[in-house]
Amino acid sequence: MKILIIGEGGRESALAAKLHTDSRVTKMFFANGNATTDKIGKNIHLTDIKELRDFAIKEKIDLTIVGPEAPLVAGLKDEFKKHGLKVFGPSQKVASLEGSKAFSKKFMQTYDIKTAKAVVFDSYPEAVEYVKAQEYPLVIKASGLAGGKGVVICDNVEEAEATIHDFMIRRIYGDAGIRLVIEEFLQGFEASIIAFSNGEKLFPCIPVKDYKKAGDGDKGPNTGGMGSVAPSPEFTQEHYADFEKNILEPTINGLKGEGFSFKGIIFFGLMVTSKGTYLLEYNMRFGDPETQVLMALMENNLLDVINDCMEGKDVELKFKDEKAVCLVMCSGGYPRNIEIGFEIVGEDKVKHSQLLYAGAVKKGDKIVSNGGRVLNIVATGATYEDARKKVYEDAIPVHFDYSFYREDIGKF
Repeated sequence: MKILIIGEGGRESALAAKLHTDSRVTKMFFANGNATTDKIGKNIHLTDIKELRDFAIKEKIDLTIVGPEAPLVAGLKDEFKKHGLKVFGPSQKVASLEGSKAFSKKFMQTYDIKTAKAVVFDSYPEAVEYVKAQEYPLVIKASGLAGGKGVVICDNVEEAEATIHDFMIRRIYGDAGIRLVIEEFLQGFEASIIAFSNGEKLFPCIPVKDYKKAGDGDKGPNTGGMGSVAPSPEFTQEHYADFEKNILEPTINGLKGEGFSFKGIIFFGLMVTSKGTYLLEYNMRFGDPETQVLMALMENNLLDVINDCMEGKDVELKFKDEKAVCLVMCSGGYPRNIEIGFEIVGEDKVKHSQLLYAGAVKKGDKIVSNGGRVLNIVATGATYEDARKKVYEDAIPVHFDYSFYREDIGKF
C-alpha cells in the first residue's frame, strides 16, 4: 500500500512510526512532514487540496490519513472522494463539528448531549450586553478554527468585553471570531477520548490526560499541549459510564440523525466536574499529543483498524496494561513569539524512550527547530513514575537554543 499522511507534527510522526512497521506499507508520503517522517518516507511540500489530489492520483495513493483539522474543514475528503481516493476522515459537512463551535454546540443541544450551557452570538453589541449580566468566570470561544487558541476564560466583565472586542472587532483570529459561543465555566479536570468510526459505530480508545498550560502546575497561557499521559489517572469507570450514557450514545444518535456517516476519528474533549462528565468540544481527527501515548500503548495493528473502519467492520481495540508518558519540548516563547532554525543535538543519547520530531526539519546534515512544539519524547512503563523517569532522563541530553519543557508531566 501507498499511504499519504497530511500534517507535520508529533501526531503525524507517531502515526508514521506505528504504520512503518507494517510490511504491507510499501511507500509513505507526508505533506509537509518533519524530520521523523523524512526518515520514514518522503516529505512533499504541498498544501493546496487540488495539488494534493493530483499528487495522490499520480502516485496511486491507496489511503490518505489527515492529521490536522484545517484540510478536513476545507473539504479535502470531498475532493478526494470525487476521484475515487480513499481518505480516513470526515467530509467537510461532518468536519463542521470541529470547524464551527456554534454548529457543534447546536448539535449538542439538539441531541441532548451533556455540555455546558451556552449562547451563540453574531452581533457585537448583543454579546457585550449579554456578558454584563452573567456570573464569572465565563468562557468565550471563537466559533471558527483558531489554532487551538480561540478560547478565553474571563474572570470579570471587563475581560469579557475586551475578549469580545478582540475576536469580533480586532479580528485577532480572522474570520474565526466573527461568531462567538459564550458559555458557563465548568470547574474540574479535563480528559480526552479518541474514538474510531466505521460509519455506523464508534470505538473509543482509553482516556488520555493532556497538559494544556505552558508552565508547571498548569500556569501560564494555553498551548496546543505540553505533554500527555495514558490512561488518564483521574478518569474512573464511573466517569466513563457517565460519558458513555450522556455523551457517547447521544453523539452516535446525533450522527445518525443528521446523516453524518463517516469513516475516521472523533475526539471528545471532556471536563469532569463534581456534577459529572461534560463535553467541551469535538475534534474530528487524531489529537496531538494524545495520539503519541495511544500509539505507544496500542496493541492492534493500526492499518488493520483503519482498513476495518473503512470497510464498515467492527473493531476491538486493545491496549497494553502499562502507562505511557509524552513530554513535549518547545521553542522559547511558545505559544507566543518564537524563533526557529536552532540545531537540535543529543538525540543519539536517548536510550529508553521514543523521540518523535514535530516542529523540526532536516537542513543539510542538521536537524533544526521549525515550530513551537519541536519534539516529543515518549516512553512506557509499568507505572506512571517508571515512564516518567525514562522521558525526563532522556530529555536531559537533547538540546537546542532556548528550548524548554514542563517538569511535571505525569506527576500527580
